[in-house]
Amino acid sequence: MSSRINFTHTVTERFLRYVAIDTQSDPNSASCPSTEKQKHLGALLVQELRDIGLADAELDVHGYVYATIPATTDKRVPVVCFCSHMDTSPDCSGAGVKPQIVSNYQGGDIALPGDPAQVIRAAEHPALADQIGHDIITTDGTTLLGADNKAGIAEIMDAAAFLVGHPQIEHGTIKILFTPDEEIGRGVDKVDLQKLGAEFAYTIDGETAGHLEDETFSADSALITIAGVSAHPGFAKGKMEHAIKIAAAIVERLPKGTCSPETTEGRDGFLHPIGISGALEQATLALIVRDFTEAGLQDKAALLQRIVGEVMRDYPRSTVKLDIKPQYRNMKQVIDRHPQIVDFALEAIRRAGLEPVRSSIRGGTDGSRLSFMGLPCPNIFAGEHAFHSRLEWVSRQDMEKAAETIVHLAMIWAERA
Repeated sequence: MSSRINFTHTVTERFLRYVAIDTQSDPNSASCPSTEKQKHLGALLVQELRDIGLADAELDVHGYVYATIPATTDKRVPVVCFCSHMDTSPDCSGAGVKPQIVSNYQGGDIALPGDPAQVIRAAEHPALADQIGHDIITTDGTTLLGADNKAGIAEIMDAAAFLVGHPQIEHGTIKILFTPDEEIGRGVDKVDLQKLGAEFAYTIDGETAGHLEDETFSADSALITIAGVSAHPGFAKGKMEHAIKIAAAIVERLPKGTCSPETTEGRDGFLHPIGISGALEQATLALIVRDFTEAGLQDKAALLQRIVGEVMRDYPRSTVKLDIKPQYRNMKQVIDRHPQIVDFALEAIRRAGLEPVRSSIRGGTDGSRLSFMGLPCPNIFAGEHAFHSRLEWVSRQDMEKAAETIVHLAMIWAERA
């Protein structure tokens, strides 16, 4: 069979169908999924999977979608899973998405008609320079698009339909997994790996076409709880120690020229405050800690402890508790023990007609935790750009290339078995 696979435009049709469903997750909810509306997309996906012939497609009580594409070869091929997440970011509304398609993009800025202040500027989005002639899908500027990660879902669904419709293509058993709540760090909290039954996996949740990511940040959370000293404000001199002001003093002492998201790139990690709340007597300050190495995480934790200690010297009658907890770890520690999963993916990208680029993620994916749960899982491009914002966009052609890459990857696992 030729290394080039001709896809129809059904991936775009699927994508536009999926982004119409609001699946925003909620970090303040204790349920799983955190929002019931994620199950609305899950139910649609199960029906579509059954319609293409995957009889075991299932939506479980926790909002996870499972399905199996049966093997078409008698060879012993490792069971491989393709995974994407259904939820969209809490950072920006995903309700009432109104997509527009800029056909045959020829460069320049892209105005978003629903809000004149929202413009995808070519100077601020250098990836647009590689999209000449492509069909660019955006929103109207009032919501995010949901390409993160409904592009990945559409690509997996299109690849699944293609494989089922071409039984002459040899491949092993393929598992499909769609997860809820990835955007709030709970994407694999309730996943049933025994039911899934995969040996290796790939998330389809990356950015630029051709990219494969086999390394993520390692991540910790930090919660600072401050107990201040209350007093009547009219008689507070020498008595009051304001918990909110203590929290603000800690934030003020965080590094400004380095060690923050807005001042770092590449392999530099950071300390990042994500929430502050409270009153005079008690306040909490939440931060995330990110680095590619354990030593880097420990250095940043030590820096935070030092800052807290220095601030608290000015508030001798107040108390503070600093609680640092692990969130996920750099998947590279696991993936490097299974080099074939990266090598096969790079070859699949080549067969799809792209130049593969191996890179790191300044963040995490479901694959970060899956890798440490025993399912090594690098991340393949989905074509999504400017995610978590109203400027989010994706190219039709890039989505088709991602679907094509998935098909080639299924074939390569069988060839190399």
